[in-house]
Amino acid sequence: MRTVVFDLDGTLADTSADLLAAANACFAVPLLDAGDALTAFHGGRAMLRLGFTRLGKAWTEADVDREYPRLLGFYAEGIDTHTRLYPGAVEAVVALRQAGFATAICTNKPEALAETLVRKLGVRDLFGALIGADTLPTRKPDPAPYRAAVEQAGGTVARSMLIGDTETDRKTGLAAGVPVALVTFGPEGRAVARLAPEALLDRFGDLPELAERLLQP
Repeated sequence: MRTVVFDLDGTLADTSADLLAAANACFAVPLLDAGDALTAFHGGRAMLRLGFTRLGKAWTEADVDREYPRLLGFYAEGIDTHTRLYPGAVEAVVALRQAGFATAICTNKPEALAETLVRKLGVRDLFGALIGADTLPTRKPDPAPYRAAVEQAGGTVARSMLIGDTETDRKTGLAAGVPVALVTFGPEGRAVARLAPEALLDRFGDLPELAERLLQP
């Protein structure tokens, strides 16, 4: 079965506002704003590092480690306050499944939070598997989580592709030996072309045709 694997943050859904709010809650002051969406999509620790830097005080990774569980707690409390699926995402996934594709999610968000979010967004049933940052001992760009997502969805890696939005996703595809399409509606826009993916995805409405082309029967 041909399989399309999706990243979550910045690919299926714009989660940046809720992620940034959780980081700001750790500092009790608004150190990060909408212009830091790309940092948000690189994870909680990246946001904490940026926030500590903006405080202008000396900090270490021990400070990041201390605040990270608090950030996750704040995020869990407001996980779907502002988060929205990107336009056309649901329709594209439904169309893929109707065309016989398996679909899965492979994200560097902790699995429990990812499961909570996709259920709150009402789309969990559209994906045959969900692999998070802590599902396995390694995370993207290591190819093991990607392979697990494909196999749990009932597919084979050789007939699969990844939809993502960052360099991490591009590196994952290279490590797994599969084609990657990077979305251009994330914070980097069309600048993701610099990563030389097999395709760029400007809108979800183009995905079914793109998947047919990159994963020919």
